[in-house]
Amino acid sequence: MIRSILKSLLKTDAYPEEVTAVELIQTHVSYIFLTDRQAYKIKKPVDFGFLNFSTIDRRRFYCNEEVRLNRRLCPDIYEGVVELRETPQGAAFHGIGAILDYAVKMKRLPADRMLDKLVADGDITAATMREISRIIAEFHRSAPTSATIADHGRPERIMYNWQENFDQMVPFEDTTLPADEREFIRSWVTRFAAEHENVFQQRVDDGFIRECDGDIHLENICLDNGAIHIFDCIEFNDRFRCCDTSADIAFLLMDLDFHGRHDLADDVIDEYVSVSGDAGVVALIDFYKIYRAFVRGKVESFRLNDSAIQQEEQTLAKNRAIRYFRLARGYIERRRLKPTLFITCGLMGTGKSTLTSQLAFELGVASCNSDVVRKQMAGIPAG
Repeated sequence: MIRSILKSLLKTDAYPEEVTAVELIQTHVSYIFLTDRQAYKIKKPVDFGFLNFSTIDRRRFYCNEEVRLNRRLCPDIYEGVVELRETPQGAAFHGIGAILDYAVKMKRLPADRMLDKLVADGDITAATMREISRIIAEFHRSAPTSATIADHGRPERIMYNWQENFDQMVPFEDTTLPADEREFIRSWVTRFAAEHENVFQQRVDDGFIRECDGDIHLENICLDNGAIHIFDCIEFNDRFRCCDTSADIAFLLMDLDFHGRHDLADDVIDEYVSVSGDAGVVALIDFYKIYRAFVRGKVESFRLNDSAIQQEEQTLAKNRAIRYFRLARGYIERRRLKPTLFITCGLMGTGKSTLTSQLAFELGVASCNSDVVRKQMAGIPAG
């Protein structure tokens, strides 16, 4: 039945507005149909334990939650929840036939203005990243908290989330995360949490556990016509959305590190501390960056079990997962290092830049290229 629905929704007459072309994108939990001006997002009938879309009633509920929660940071993009109905021509987002499912209807955002692409192309400035950081800081300042929300910041609740992650990665020890690597990270996380229990509790007592976004990374930010859209927050599980504000901003910092832009990550956290006044946020940043990298690796690993995803994309997902787990370990290794300077030298074309880039990524540290620095000192464009 799902295949017939997908086939029907690739037809232009399945939509209430004029449509000339339809494109289907899949994540591990959603089918997203892109038309000329809109995006229709249908939740897959999956149950991962921490995420349960297995019934139509659940999917309807979480569609409504997705719209409600995302309108906090992205009010102009989320248009509402629409019904997917049966028609003589097949499934469609119009008509009066039986309801087959529900979808979130959004304005379509331009793919070439997504922040991950802009960062990859070098088409982003420190000023823009600081503006994004200010938006997040103000969002956190006004985000609600309560005794129930604050409970999610207690050390035992945080470790519950970690243990769930470790357990869910056991099936992937032959593909993306070897058992010894998983246990290395588990050992460090357990020790850190025990040694910093008072820090976690102080964050709770100081009111920094809020109903946050839960999924602020580069793919979920779009710069369009001067507007900054932060979209696709966590709607499916309160314990992932309700978290320390440090955990929320750490996701963006980790993703900038993943893309090799440690400089922009520094700009983001500097601005965040300045606007929020929360100097204590930095105490747990590395811990939460490790958490975010691990979760991204887990999500990419899940894609390997989705038969609807093409083999080529599964291979890319596997490689991304491995890189995220390496980044998580790199953060740990960096904390174990004394202040260290690595210098690479050699003949032209021998791989200095390649080695430096890989080392910087593995350890989560910044790298400097002397050719670029000399040009900067002389006022010459680095390109």
